[in-house]
Amino acid sequence: MQNSVASSGRLAQAPPVRAMWGVFDRKERWSLSWRGRLILASAVLLLGALVLKGVYPFLAITHRVSADVLVVEGWVHEYTIRAAVDEFRSGSYRHVFATGGPVVGTGGYINDFYTSASVGADLLIKNGLASESVQMVPSRVMDRDRTYGSAVALRNWLREHNVPVSGINVITEDLHARRTRLLFQEALGDEVKVGVIGIPSPDYDAKRWWRYSDGVREVIGESIAYVYAKVFFRPSESMREKKAAAASHANGKNSG
Repeated sequence: MQNSVASSGRLAQAPPVRAMWGVFDRKERWSLSWRGRLILASAVLLLGALVLKGVYPFLAITHRVSADVLVVEGWVHEYTIRAAVDEFRSGSYRHVFATGGPVVGTGGYINDFYTSASVGADLLIKNGLASESVQMVPSRVMDRDRTYGSAVALRNWLREHNVPVSGINVITEDLHARRTRLLFQEALGDEVKVGVIGIPSPDYDAKRWWRYSDGVREVIGESIAYVYAKVFFRPSESMREKKAAAASHANGKNSG
């Protein structure tokens, strides 16, 4: 009996088998059984199904607030512009603002008329809105913070022109909606309620977006962009925007 215990102890304490001059050790390890693999595969499939069903409605939100100001992101496609015209006519809006930075492909800011704000304003008028109702608010930002830069430009314009605003509704393309609301709220602050209206693309079925290359590309891209905006984004303003905000603040003090 003692011999067998001693033998077991020696086996338990036996050094691991080594190879390649001690570079590799062979040791016992735990691994999944067929049942464990089946459970893991089922969990992965369930998670994938939940993502496929849930990610699109999570990003593509519509949530209006009580507002008399409508904001349209000027880079959107014309079907969104038409929806913005319908929204303006059916709501009790006083103003519509077109926002956006330098047009893609220009290499940077040239002047206000080479911005998405100008393009968006022209399209709104072309689709039936009166020119006196439309105001373009261009931004000079052309980098990864374009949406936030557009929101800051709008905030500064409102301050410079002493336009009191308690709430706005922003029209954009649907997958961009949650990120748009997040960044506009960040720029405008808690004193302004920000609503958002997401317009779906007519080119594919949003309920089966994974069947279309455009849907897959846009969902993946906007998912990454939203995570960046939510987790990693830190607000920054260009020198021009800081000077405009400082001048607006100084004017407000002088007038008071």
